[in-house]
Amino acid sequence: MTPEPAASTLDEGSAATRDADERAFAAGWRLVATDLDGTVIPRDRPLSARTLAAFAACAEVGISIVPVTGRPPRWVTPLAEEAGLRGQVVCANGAVVFDLDRGEVVRQHEIPRATVREVADLLRPVLPGIGFALEALAGFRREPAYATRFDAGLEARVAELDDLLVDSPPVVKILAKCPGTPSDEMVRVAVGAVGHLVNVTHSNAVDSLIEIGRLGVSKATTLAEVAADRGVGREGVVAFGDMPNDLEMLRWAGRSYAMGDGHADAREAADDVAAACGEDGVAQVLERLLSWRGR
Repeated sequence: MTPEPAASTLDEGSAATRDADERAFAAGWRLVATDLDGTVIPRDRPLSARTLAAFAACAEVGISIVPVTGRPPRWVTPLAEEAGLRGQVVCANGAVVFDLDRGEVVRQHEIPRATVREVADLLRPVLPGIGFALEALAGFRREPAYATRFDAGLEARVAELDDLLVDSPPVVKILAKCPGTPSDEMVRVAVGAVGHLVNVTHSNAVDSLIEIGRLGVSKATTLAEVAADRGVGREGVVAFGDMPNDLEMLRWAGRSYAMGDGHADAREAADDVAAACGEDGVAQVLERLLSWRGR
C-alpha cells in the first residue's frame, strides 16, 4: 500500500510532520482501537469494503482490531460477524468486555443499584422531564418517559425506575433522555449534579441523550485492561473516535485520530484528525500506517 496523499487542508510542512509522527509510531504499533458508529459506520450505511480491507490487512501482520463502542453486546455481535472481527470487544463505554469467540461477557463494571437511585433523584430536579433506561447484562428496560426507537422488541419491562430496579440484573449503563435539551447541555448539568458518583458522557449530539457509567470507568480504562492482557501498552495503540464518549480513549492511546466530521471536543482531544467517516477516514490512516510499517 502507498500512503494517502496529504489532505488539502494540510500544508507541506504539516503533512511532513504528520508523516514523521506516523512513521515513528508505526514501528511499535500493535493494536487498533476503534469506535464504531460515526467512526467506521456512517449513518444508515454498513462498513465499507475499504474499511474491511484495511482491518484484514492489519490482521495479516498481527495487529489486533478491538472495537470500543457505546453499543451493548447484542448490537455488536451481528456487526462483528459482518466485519469478520474476532476476539474481544469493549462495549457500553467500557462497562463490558464481550468475547466474540466464546459468546460471553468476560469483564463487567456494574453500577450499584443504590447509585442508580441516587443519580436519578439528583437529576430529576435539574433536568425536568428526564426519563431513564437501564442497560443490563440480561437486557434493556425503561421508564415510560424514556422514548425508544430501537429496543421495543427486547424490553423486559416498562415501569418507573424503582420498580425496574426491584429484580434488575446488574446494570452496566444508565441512559437518560430529556427532550429539548441538547446532549452537550445535559452532560454539563449532569456532571455538576452527579459527577462525583458516576461517569457522564454522550455519543449523540442530536437525540438529547446522555450515557452514565460507573465512576472511573470509561472506554480508556477498559481498553487499557484489554491491551495489557495482550502485553500491549498505550504506546502501541492507535485509537479512532468521533464523540465525547471517546475523549478518554483518544487522550490515552499512543496515537489517536478524531473523525473530520466528529464532535469538536473529540477533534481537540486527538493527536490528529482523519477524514470524515463517510470518506473512510479510518481506512485511510490504517493504510498509511501499514505503509510506514513496511518501510
